[in-house]
Amino acid sequence: MDRQLPFLFLLFLCLLSIFPDLSGSTPLRVSGGHGDRKTKLSVLKLVTGRSSATIDPTRVTQISWRPRAFVYRNFLTDEECDHLITLAKDKLEKSMVADNESGKSVESEVRTSSGMFLSKGQDEVVANVEARIAAWTFLPKENGESIQILHYEHGQKYEPHYDYFHDKVNQELGGHRVATVLMYLSDVEKGGETIFPNSEVINNCMINPFFCYAGDCDAVFSSFFSLINGNLQAKKSQPKGDDWSDCAKNGYAVKPRKGDALLFFSLHLNATTDPLSLHGSCPVIEGEKWSATKWIHVRSFETVFNNECQDQNPSCSQWAVNGECDKNPLYMVGSENSVGHCRKSCKVCS
Repeated sequence: MDRQLPFLFLLFLCLLSIFPDLSGSTPLRVSGGHGDRKTKLSVLKLVTGRSSATIDPTRVTQISWRPRAFVYRNFLTDEECDHLITLAKDKLEKSMVADNESGKSVESEVRTSSGMFLSKGQDEVVANVEARIAAWTFLPKENGESIQILHYEHGQKYEPHYDYFHDKVNQELGGHRVATVLMYLSDVEKGGETIFPNSEVINNCMINPFFCYAGDCDAVFSSFFSLINGNLQAKKSQPKGDDWSDCAKNGYAVKPRKGDALLFFSLHLNATTDPLSLHGSCPVIEGEKWSATKWIHVRSFETVFNNECQDQNPSCSQWAVNGECDKNPLYMVGSENSVGHCRKSCKVCS
């Protein structure tokens, strides 16, 4: 009976959410996501440096514990999604991958999308999104790379890969990537799912009910009856119909939905790399896919230059050869208000 008490408590919370008159709470209207919406008193406003960001934990769903992965519904507004796409549209270049030995950016058929990097705090919208990411992840803004905007056309993909590094060059600045926030800027008619081929999605409610979000009543009820039946290790299934691509059926997958954000961790809690964080982007079958990625490192990713002429990214020389100094000068060269990331390769300093 003692083991069932936590479930009874969560069942009570579910009843409060189903019958709001019993809860005695007053609905609160908050802005953010796709229009205003009523929600219980669950919104958190966190201050990160000079910026503040509002997050709503009730929109977050844990989809996997191995690797640790979460989806935040309506993380971005439609207007924010459209704005980020507009910033990138005329600056896209073929996406590159990091060479496992040298750490340099190279072309590969493993990744066939096109993309570009924004500058940190490029405008008010970008700054607000970055503050919101820091508030949600509880990771410092300075540990993050600049947001990368990606565009996938028909048939384009990114085969399963890791976000942590295999080379020492990329680890020197900021260390491993500990977390990734992938924001979907458009809906995709079919395909384009984010796939975790090696994920082990165990229903943690069956092991400890407090892993569950209290509003997920289906999970709580299911877990309660599973406990009664002695089934503590049931595998959590993900039914997939014809609207999923064949690629997405090879593991746990997330459909791209405009405004949603996916957070997953590439390192374990003890800072060792997590091989279960292997992930990829399935080929787009119908429509097109726009996304924005924020990689977050173990340490600060920002370099103090002390007026020295140097690059912030080991890929700068290759980007300069590809003409990025002229195509994306704000990121590469900088402006009066921000230092460029590739000033040495763009030959604007000596």
